[in-house]
Amino acid sequence: MANILVTGGAGYIGSVMVPELLKLGHKVTVVDSFMYKQDSLLECCKYDNFEIINGDCRDEEILKKAICNKDFIFPLAAIVGFPACDKDKVAAESTNLGAIEKIIKLREKGQKIIFPCTNSGYGLGQGQSFCTEDSPITPISLYGKTKMSAEKLVLESGDSMAFRFATLFGASPRMRLDLLVNDFVYRAVFDKTLVVFEGHFMRNYLHVRDAARAFIFSMENFEKMKGQTYNCGLSDANLSKIELCEKIKEHIPGFVYLEAPIGADPDKRNYLVSNEKIESFGFKPQYSIDDGIRELLKCYRIIKNSSYGNV
Repeated sequence: MANILVTGGAGYIGSVMVPELLKLGHKVTVVDSFMYKQDSLLECCKYDNFEIINGDCRDEEILKKAICNKDFIFPLAAIVGFPACDKDKVAAESTNLGAIEKIIKLREKGQKIIFPCTNSGYGLGQGQSFCTEDSPITPISLYGKTKMSAEKLVLESGDSMAFRFATLFGASPRMRLDLLVNDFVYRAVFDKTLVVFEGHFMRNYLHVRDAARAFIFSMENFEKMKGQTYNCGLSDANLSKIELCEKIKEHIPGFVYLEAPIGADPDKRNYLVSNEKIESFGFKPQYSIDDGIRELLKCYRIIKNSSYGNV
């Protein structure tokens, strides 16, 4: 069983992944500032092999204590998404990149880093050609730029690997409504209508539980996978915004969506992504877009609260 440090472990991915790691018998230390006042890890407190440090991942003294004797480091802590990063550029730089620099500086010999990056780095993509891990990196947001810079540092440091995750969706104990699928389903449920800007823009998608599974898979296959980055998403879910709306309408027939004839989406990402590389190692997502929509319909019978966003 591994001894694991997860920074930002009470976030959207961590709140799904940490309980699973504990169930598998791993020892888990979480560093989180609980900036969203979330209580998503309360169920983990029953485990003797769970430790929580309420603090900032940018604090070097906290990191020194937390990093000691760990086998794996999962640096999940981040200011996520372009609106949140643009709202506080200093926090974005110091968390998404600065905290990673500190981890690399403080890590002990042999400690392994599995880094969650983003396929936002592909920016405007390559038209109808699929982006692979060898495609040009052209991030267009501060979020994408900081994450891609951090990925480069992590891989250069050795004993490491990275995921370029697709746009995540699905229910988590630390829920987020600002993710595209989660947002569109929320609007379909409560507003019944949606105006879509630049509906032809493409994204790839991945359920948050599959993102958590990817970390566990990579721990078990680290020696084969280390030193590289991997796109991680649903290969049958390279969808335009309009195609996503059509999927949602299959589950909510009364949902009406319109593509705006004028106006622009401030998030200009538009790309197709190939996930063949990680699939060749044996990883396959288990949850489809339809699974996520059905799950979110239940989720939104429980919550209706804008505080679940990151901005």
